[in-house]
Amino acid sequence: MSLRRLRIGGRAQEAASEWICPSCSLARSRRSFSSTTATSKSPQNVPYEGTKRSALTHDIQPRTIFSLIQPTGIPHLGNYLGALRRWKEFQDEKTTPSKKRRRHHHLFFGLADLHSLTLTQDRELRRLNIRQTYASLLALGLDPKESILFVQSQVSEHAELMWILSNVASTGYLSRMTQWKDKIGVKTDSSMENLDEKAREKLKLSLFSYPVLQAADILLYKADLVPVGEDQSQHVEFTRQLARAFNSAYARDMKAPVFTLPSAMLSPAKRIMNLQQPEKKMSKSEPDVSSRVLITDEPDEIRRKIKRAKTDSVNGPLTYDPEARPGVSNLIEILKHVTKSPRTCPEIAEDNKDTTLGAFKALVAEEIVKELDGIKDRYDALMVQGDKRIDFAMWYGKRNAGAKAGTTMKQVREAVGLPVPGNFNLKATLGFTPSNHPNAMWDELNGEKANTQEAV
Repeated sequence: MSLRRLRIGGRAQEAASEWICPSCSLARSRRSFSSTTATSKSPQNVPYEGTKRSALTHDIQPRTIFSLIQPTGIPHLGNYLGALRRWKEFQDEKTTPSKKRRRHHHLFFGLADLHSLTLTQDRELRRLNIRQTYASLLALGLDPKESILFVQSQVSEHAELMWILSNVASTGYLSRMTQWKDKIGVKTDSSMENLDEKAREKLKLSLFSYPVLQAADILLYKADLVPVGEDQSQHVEFTRQLARAFNSAYARDMKAPVFTLPSAMLSPAKRIMNLQQPEKKMSKSEPDVSSRVLITDEPDEIRRKIKRAKTDSVNGPLTYDPEARPGVSNLIEILKHVTKSPRTCPEIAEDNKDTTLGAFKALVAEEIVKELDGIKDRYDALMVQGDKRIDFAMWYGKRNAGAKAGTTMKQVREAVGLPVPGNFNLKATLGFTPSNHPNAMWDELNGEKANTQEAV
């Protein structure tokens, strides 16, 4: 894929226009997001090549980039390649002085701990997982001064906006989403009407309305770009639909739409699979610890897990065939994404056709060790008892994320007609500066006292 095919969604603009980068002929749309002009034809998915340079280095204005990860403890290699490494790259693009066209992108990254409540879990384990995941973000090199790193539940506006958006969310649309179907183990083409009693019992309201909270997460920060895996792109499209519905219902008479329509930025690492069951996605929920590589694994542990990775007994050269050889193909995928190779998976297989499977596993293991070098040491230092950096970074992230979220919610409340906290000026309303206890003030205003205080 060439850079010519990359598309970047823009912020709200008064008029639609087309801009072409003269150095790379990279076309992007700068379009209006008003409720009357925004359509589903607006750019939705932004592929990222992930090789030597990103589309963002050619961007013409700062973007707001938003992404959350569930706090499941220490992330595994799939989390890292699919999302977390990209977060660090966004930060590097923002801060590296050598980039002549660098832009001050607004980066919001964090932990979706409210989403994790759909899974019942011991409270102490949940607290530990949140802390471990947050420490992992810091160990990867994410800097609270450059990226806003926050915990979702510490910013109350997420839940408030979810409830407001629920009033424009269609249950019919939600019923067609696939995530809740995957979680309760029914076919993706199942409908609410044909669910059996057992499936209905499994389907909790939080799981069904999960995409509404995801939409609130994204819209609260007016994100332009949302880095996601391919299986999450439908959630970004649902977010766009809710944004259009809200703008149409409440913001028609306002100077500008309340919400920006976000675009999904697809990860190049589609799915990193389970090392022992390569037909399944790599996951922390798998009981077998050898099924995944954690970003804090010791080098020898990484080598052992890759060496034991399930492959096959096919004779002949190394080949890439996800259907016939899922284990071998998964290792080829891992090598491609760990090394950021511009070559395709079949080409990598061809390059190593004379390499034995054992030698290829050793090659993959060494590249992973090289990529994750230093993360464990930084993580261990952060998790030492008495170290205050995690607590301070969480507070700092809450403060910064809360400021942006508060601004958005003020606009939302004004649009729907709800009282806006902080807009009430007591002195201006009463005509005098109150000096008594609120109870006494009420009595005074209610005419229960003959003498009123002089206006000041």
